[in-house]
Amino acid sequence: MTLLVTYASRSGSTAEIAEAIAETLTKRGLSVDVQPMTQVTDVAPYQAVVAGSAVRQQEWLPEAMQFLDAHQHELAHKPVAIFEVCMALATKNPTRYQSGLRAASSWMAPARQIVNPISEGYFAGVLELKKIKELRFRIALSLMVRIGLFPEGDHRDWDAIHNWAETLPTLLIAETATTLPDAVPFA
Repeated sequence: MTLLVTYASRSGSTAEIAEAIAETLTKRGLSVDVQPMTQVTDVAPYQAVVAGSAVRQQEWLPEAMQFLDAHQHELAHKPVAIFEVCMALATKNPTRYQSGLRAASSWMAPARQIVNPISEGYFAGVLELKKIKELRFRIALSLMVRIGLFPEGDHRDWDAIHNWAETLPTLLIAETATTLPDAVPFA
């Protein structure tokens, strides 16, 4: 049984998180393919899909939404877990974190309208201004860093990422058994 972990990333942070999720799933004995969403042409060979996107301007990246739209019919017949990576979660302040989590959940809503996820993961990313190619985003984020809204640096919580990925095999197995006739459980 093979699982697809696919992602949309701008600066590489989301791609690295997808790789970490795949690594965790592989350690649990699953066969996993990892691909950018722009390179996935067919999800039929996969028994389950984990799909994630970076967030820009409070939205999933366009290629992520295009992926979900293009494969909506097939994804409706298999277990799907989704995750997003956003700087709104890059804070140690509990009140601001809860506010960021509510916002992040609302940004996931359009994806939820296309697929019915069995699990959702929310992760902080990396903010390196020098890596942002689009001038307008770099300027806007520079201002946000200066006023203290977003801290620059790597804010990924690898333990949280691996812990979320650890929960997926059990959920995928249970969901596969209910969505696929004569399903063979994960090895």
